Amino acid sequence: MNFYWIVPLLAAVSFFLTAGLRRYALARSLLDIPNGRSSHSVPTPRGGGVAIVLSYSAALVVLFGWGLISSNVLIAFLGAGATTAVIGFLDDHGHIAARWRLLAHFFAAAWGVYWLGGLAPFTVFGFAIDSGWIGNLLAVVYLVWMLNLYNFMDGIDGIASLEAVTVCFGGALLYWVSGHNGLSWPAVLLAACVLGFLCWNFPPAKIFMGDAGSGFLGIVLGLLSLQAAWISSGLLWAWLILLGVFIVDATFTLLRRLFRGDKVYEAHRSHAYQFASRSHGSHMPVTFAVGLINLLWLLPIAIGVVLHNWDGALAVMVAYVPLIGLAIKYKAGQLEGLT
Repeated sequence: MNFYWIVPLLAAVSFFLTAGLRRYALARSLLDIPNGRSSHSVPTPRGGGVAIVLSYSAALVVLFGWGLISSNVLIAFLGAGATTAVIGFLDDHGHIAARWRLLAHFFAAAWGVYWLGGLAPFTVFGFAIDSGWIGNLLAVVYLVWMLNLYNFMDGIDGIASLEAVTVCFGGALLYWVSGHNGLSWPAVLLAACVLGFLCWNFPPAKIFMGDAGSGFLGIVLGLLSLQAAWISSGLLWAWLILLGVFIVDATFTLLRRLFRGDKVYEAHRSHAYQFASRSHGSHMPVTFAVGLINLLWLLPIAIGVVLHNWDGALAVMVAYVPLIGLAIKYKAGQLEGLT
């Protein structure tokens, strides 16, 4: 049976849901007002990422009904994603204390890891590792970091949306070239849902994603990578390669601010992509550059890991080196005003 008709349908559903959420945000004055830590200059509605949450949640139920995902995958993705989205939605509508957000994030991550069966055994530099409960704990921390870094990286028009679309396209292609076509559906449909939202979020953005959408995308992309590990160790490394731009920028920035003694939970605009957008005077070239890096640099390396059995850990190092160079070039984590 041909299921491909659902891809444009989901994109359309997400598009019209975003339009409705934009009207709702304008009516309720749910606006991001520019301040000294903003990367935009015009008050803009927020919370449009709920369209991604709703459309993708429905897509997961459909995939389960068609027998394309297991009940464990459905429960893992819906439970972790919904928990993250709800706490993000509440924070979008009124401040939630950081400790309660973090508690909810750890619960969501633990839920997802449990229902996916934990962290699969993987290979590092040729050595097979079955990390047991330590690996499961690391997987939980990884998911918490993924959902938070995605929130941190959602700071200029279109960047988080285009990242998700290109990474999911890359992930689906990896399943195709490795002979696991049926496993590509969760990634393909996530890309479709985000694409509908991207039509409104493309520079200059008419609505922002908000914490509900960005956190949801972060944890779902993390879950997709952990799910891939149960297929092959190479696919896990390949997903980490595809996610490299966001992982490197967010992690490099966090570590630099942490070592300097900054309050890392406070809002800032010192990520490399934010410095780059100010340097180039526009969001669009930076957003496009992220998409091109994903497709022209990271995706070929990820394909090499999956198709030609390149060492995954070594490939991640090779893929990340120029990204670290870009983070340094664009002063990731540096205090604003310093040269």
